[in-house]
Amino acid sequence: MMDTLILSRIQFAANISFHILFPTITIALGWFLLFFKLRFQWTGDLKWMEAYRFWVKVFALSFAMGVVSGITMSFQFGTNWPGFMEKVGNIAGPLLAYEVMTAFFLEAVFIGIMLFGFSRVPGWLHTLATFLVAFGTTMSTFWIIVLNSWMHTPQGFEMIDGVAHATDWWAIVFNPSMPYRLAHMLLASGLTVAFVIAGVAAFRYIRGDRKETVRTQIRVGITFGALLIPIQIFTGDLHGLNTMEYQPAKVAAMEGNWSDTDGNTPLILFGFPNEETRSNDFEIAIPNMASIILTHSADGAIPALDEFVTEDGTILHPPVDKVFWSFRTMVGTGMAMLLISWGSLAFLWRRKPCAETGTDRRFLVRHLPKPLLWALVPMAFSGWVATLAGWYTTEMGRQPWLVNGVMTTAEAVAQVPAGMVLSTLIGYLVIYAALLFAYVGVIAYLAVKAAHDEPLESMTPASGEAVVDAITREDRGMAPAE
Repeated sequence: MMDTLILSRIQFAANISFHILFPTITIALGWFLLFFKLRFQWTGDLKWMEAYRFWVKVFALSFAMGVVSGITMSFQFGTNWPGFMEKVGNIAGPLLAYEVMTAFFLEAVFIGIMLFGFSRVPGWLHTLATFLVAFGTTMSTFWIIVLNSWMHTPQGFEMIDGVAHATDWWAIVFNPSMPYRLAHMLLASGLTVAFVIAGVAAFRYIRGDRKETVRTQIRVGITFGALLIPIQIFTGDLHGLNTMEYQPAKVAAMEGNWSDTDGNTPLILFGFPNEETRSNDFEIAIPNMASIILTHSADGAIPALDEFVTEDGTILHPPVDKVFWSFRTMVGTGMAMLLISWGSLAFLWRRKPCAETGTDRRFLVRHLPKPLLWALVPMAFSGWVATLAGWYTTEMGRQPWLVNGVMTTAEAVAQVPAGMVLSTLIGYLVIYAALLFAYVGVIAYLAVKAAHDEPLESMTPASGEAVVDAITREDRGMAPAE
């Protein structure tokens, strides 16, 4: 029978795993919506407005899901982890309040204009509202990452009677790991949305929706994915170097390195870590590569797990197999993103102008072969997989600490019956599974429905041409049509 600590950890993990899916969408999707809107204003091409009107629905759905699941998660600080706020609430509380005051209120004020103001406000105001909502989601991410990073690399405080008190808010906010985690998360969101856009558009194309906006969305998703993935790989390398400096036990678990501290450490591609024998039962490795990646030198020494066991046998490193495999899931998904996006982009760029029409069709999606189109559809979920795997690596890799070097997870858990935690955990899992199924189903429904909608430029007055005229007029700075 699992105890309260394990069940509380599983429950919080389930909550945050469900919650993080939706901010991962909204953080970057707001900026993509701004891109679509600006492209429409600059070109007057209604395919960009069609893209905006489709994806703003996904944004609204994701935003609502994120808010509801976030509220549920925040309650657990009191119900499951009261020790956390008792010990470090002087720091965590203000940071969470800053997120509400500077980000959530901003989003709440302008999201109504963004969703419903197409023909009700001037074009510049609607564009400004889209920008402010996108900026608000980014600011929300900033403050949450600040708090999470501080828990990993705490700075700028002192302990008085067992309670943390801030001494330097600048050091707290800009703690050593914050810039790397923030960049890594923003890029993860950008990649997630790029592949969601490409995947959903590919799904529409496969089902016979060959409108220009669909082809445009596929190439937008592919292009942004191809641009962002190498930047994410570079940022991940910097993040890894920072982690090795401040959380060496996590790096040792990620690499599955039990005792090698002499340098020339191999990179283990595949293996089965065994904590009982404190070795890997089987492994496939590249000689010296772990040392090269983490120290940029073949004979560089990296942390070993045996260094984090006390003389009395107390283990101060995270669970190795979980961190080891979640890290490889993240990296493997990233490699799939690289291959799919670069492969698709290279294939499109190789096309030559069409001899029949004399037009340049190098970037027309109809030239993508069906295998690539079919590959893009499941890749719509690749950002979620990589984000969750990376989050598990980060959070499980911090164990046994809740606040690194300050407070263990066991010290923060509430003293409540395990059965009570188990019953609420089951309830959460059932509800979250249903909501996730409904969320994916709604997006699929919107995609299928969009395939049967007429393009904006071909609508008759009775079916919405007046709306198109209003959109066009407002984006030219004119008053909406009466």
